Amino acid sequence: MMETALIAIPLLAAMTAFAWPAERSRRWLLPVTGILHAAFTLALLAARPGSSAAVWFGFDPLARAVLPMVSLLFLVCAAYSATYLDLRNERRNRVFVAALLALLGLLSLALQAQNLGLLWVAAEAATLTTVPLLHFNRTARAFEATWKYLLLGSTGIALSLLGSFCLSYASLYGSGSGDLTFAGLAARGASLSRPWVVAAWVLLLAGYGTKMGLAPMHTWKPDAYGEAPGVVGALMAGGLTTVAFVAVLRVKRVVDAAGEAAMTERTLLTIGLFSMFVAALFLLGTRDFKRMLAYSSIEQMGILSVGAALGTAGLAAALFHVWNNGLAKGALFLSAGNIRRAAGGRTMDEVAGMTWRTPVSTRMFVAGTLAITALPPFGPFFSVVAILRASLEGHHEVIAAVFLGSLLLAFLGLTRLVFAIVDGRPRAGARSLGNKFRETPGIIIPPLVCLALLLWLGLSTPSVLRDSWSAAAQFLAITP
Repeated sequence: MMETALIAIPLLAAMTAFAWPAERSRRWLLPVTGILHAAFTLALLAARPGSSAAVWFGFDPLARAVLPMVSLLFLVCAAYSATYLDLRNERRNRVFVAALLALLGLLSLALQAQNLGLLWVAAEAATLTTVPLLHFNRTARAFEATWKYLLLGSTGIALSLLGSFCLSYASLYGSGSGDLTFAGLAARGASLSRPWVVAAWVLLLAGYGTKMGLAPMHTWKPDAYGEAPGVVGALMAGGLTTVAFVAVLRVKRVVDAAGEAAMTERTLLTIGLFSMFVAALFLLGTRDFKRMLAYSSIEQMGILSVGAALGTAGLAAALFHVWNNGLAKGALFLSAGNIRRAAGGRTMDEVAGMTWRTPVSTRMFVAGTLAITALPPFGPFFSVVAILRASLEGHHEVIAAVFLGSLLLAFLGLTRLVFAIVDGRPRAGARSLGNKFRETPGIIIPPLVCLALLLWLGLSTPSVLRDSWSAAAQFLAITP
């Protein structure tokens, strides 16, 4: 019942928002829906996870491990949006509010989907829902970024659909029943057609990897994240990428059951390390602090891919990192949105010295950057160390060395840009805009909550979360 409510409540709220006549009060549907969704999600987290072998969707161990983070991230972004939309009252918010609420419902459906076809439909619907959100600013650059997102996203849609067809055909091999539930596919893993399973893995990894932003399918991310409002960037970096990663894990479970675990591990390790290295190189050269967040997201997706390839311990650490990445991106994108509006720009020269105009937002941005670069005592430090430990325990010394080297390069690139924001004197335009910008509680408290949660995860990770990550890792560890 509550599993259905996680999908139905946001979708009903989206329809209500679209029909709501009052422009100023419509925005309050976001935090109200976010509170209800978070309450149901946390209640399911605290309860014993049920079996979902014969249903279309359900709160299985994998959904239990990641959906609460997405719900909390949406709640934080919803609270921020209530003030943000008041500041941006020159724009009508009917479509924006309805699309945000619909996105929450579709993310909940995709993360709980137990059927291959339903997962594809929910993931693609969530992707399309973000299009009007990306174009909210209605600038020429936003228009270009939206079209690039659509074109490259369509490529990912086509590849993942073709991969789904291949896996479906593999399930019919040897007089199979054609059961497309992930539990059914995994149970029949040994009888699946190996060539079709391999083809399905390649296509599905490329399709959902495009949505994750793994290199070399990452080229849409810098433009989309750079032009999206901060709240939209946070939900894309912490919500949509989580859906794509979960999709890869569900497919990996089936392919592993078919006896191709070595192949999935090699491909994930290769594409993960390549993404980390490519992102680090771009971070060393970018001068745009919002595009910096996009390259940081590419790096984080690489970290998740590496963790997913390192057995049960690596999977549990990767799911821990899903939480850290989502919350860190919430703090970074929301505080970056404040800085950009106060500075009237986003390059190093335009945002130099913003600590004098937005002292709280700048300090939160610095703290979020230190967190995402895996400095203690924030949560990412512990999840990254857990992934590194899993690689060393698996005798992958070369992988550990490349992993650490990429992290170091990314740290240098991120801190280079952050110091430019903190140091120096603000330009004349920023000084004039700064006099009009006020750091009110509505735009300060939400990213501060994300930082507090990151500290909490690092210093005192709740046992219920550790148990959920371990249970999900055991759930995914299928032996053929």
